[in-house]
Amino acid sequence: MKYQAAIFDMDGTLIDSLADLADSVNETMDHYGFPQHTLEDYRYFVGNGAKKLIKRSVPKDKSDDDDFINEVLEYYNGCYQRHLTTKTRPYNGIVEMLDKLKSLNIPMGVCTNKQQFAADEIVAAMFQKGIFSAVIGDSKGLPRKPDPTKVLKIAAQFKVEPEKVAYLGDTSVDMETAHNAGFLSVGVTWGFRPASELIESGAEILINHPSEIWKHVEFEAN
Repeated sequence: MKYQAAIFDMDGTLIDSLADLADSVNETMDHYGFPQHTLEDYRYFVGNGAKKLIKRSVPKDKSDDDDFINEVLEYYNGCYQRHLTTKTRPYNGIVEMLDKLKSLNIPMGVCTNKQQFAADEIVAAMFQKGIFSAVIGDSKGLPRKPDPTKVLKIAAQFKVEPEKVAYLGDTSVDMETAHNAGFLSVGVTWGFRPASELIESGAEILINHPSEIWKHVEFEAN
């Protein structure tokens, strides 16, 4: 099979954003007088959107109070907006991989459960203008991954059949998203979760560095 498009998760796949996410939530926890968490804790708190991140971070007796969670989320969004690009950087080899895909005229998109404002600002700050033809974050009316709606919307925009799309991600949510959409699931091991999680959630291919993609996936423009 020759693949005609590539869609990427963002956090843990394209960018190492864990420290900025952790710092922003810990600042929020400190504001409310709640215990802070370690960087390792946040590896498992992230991945399902900002609201879920906050619910996992507050004390358990507060996590079911939706009005309170929304209040904390609003405060966190302000913190994160200030820290979006403080420590966040693309992983080694990502820029080179994207440049090669672009040279092959392969359309590329980003699908993330993080806030749309954060996804847009990070893409603008970290990557060449126009490298991605679509960036879809957590947007009203669109269900979060692993629901395939958002990634299928990108594939339709590219006019590429699902079975000819390679989807790269670092968590079980991403592998489930790829399977739900009918994409090739490529698990990346440099991100937030271990290879064992990717294998257990059905990764068809595992890569340990962006340059390894060429050993496993053949791309050809539509």
